[in-house]
Amino acid sequence: MSDPYETTEAHLGRLLGRALTSFDLPDRLVERLGTALAHSSSLYTTHHSPATGAWRETHQHTYLLADGGSVSLWELVYRQEGDRTVRHELFASKAETCLAVARLFGESPSEAALDPALLPGDEEADADVAALTARFAASVSTRPRREYAVEESADHARRVLRRAENADRPGEPVAARLRSAYAHQITQSFGGRPCASGGREAGFSLYEHAFVLLDGEELSLWEVEHTATPDGRHMCEVYESEAAARGAMELRARVR
Repeated sequence: MSDPYETTEAHLGRLLGRALTSFDLPDRLVERLGTALAHSSSLYTTHHSPATGAWRETHQHTYLLADGGSVSLWELVYRQEGDRTVRHELFASKAETCLAVARLFGESPSEAALDPALLPGDEEADADVAALTARFAASVSTRPRREYAVEESADHARRVLRRAENADRPGEPVAARLRSAYAHQITQSFGGRPCASGGREAGFSLYEHAFVLLDGEELSLWEVEHTATPDGRHMCEVYESEAAARGAMELRARVR
């Protein structure tokens, strides 16, 4: 079984390292996989022969990439008759995997076809990136209708923290966790109403930046944008909780 806490980079390295055919994968595919942000693995088919001791399994490994796309690797894990060694081979497509099964086990292409019906009830084994994203999001979000965008979320978190000017902004522990963010959503929670501050009107807006992390957790940053500054300039402050952010807004609005 795969380690649920294994990073995508470690998972990919382990997969490529044990495969006999990793050097046959297209260079362009390997380059794209280097940008993978998240992954999901599923058993696709299984075939065991108690009489001969031979068996084989195929696994689909789907990766979400930094450009918003996805790619899949097909892994064939097998032991042939009379051989006690378990071997791994990797392919860029399901068709190539079928041909390898036919070659290794002496079957016709139709017999070697990867039929997901061999696994009754495993309806998500051939899920595409949309289903993968939905599964991650559903596992962490308790809020209805929240939709996350799979984008350069770790970089977005870095920019939010970098523009924060408040001394009590989130520190390195939060920044470190956000380096594993692979999807996010921005929601405006307050804005559009000027408030009196220092004898003049100042604008306030509050945004929630919600992130999904690779460990399945959700973490939010609360950003206050306001003009309650001595010279009326625009200022950004970032907090770890909505309560802290709203408290800062109330404090800034009362300053005279």
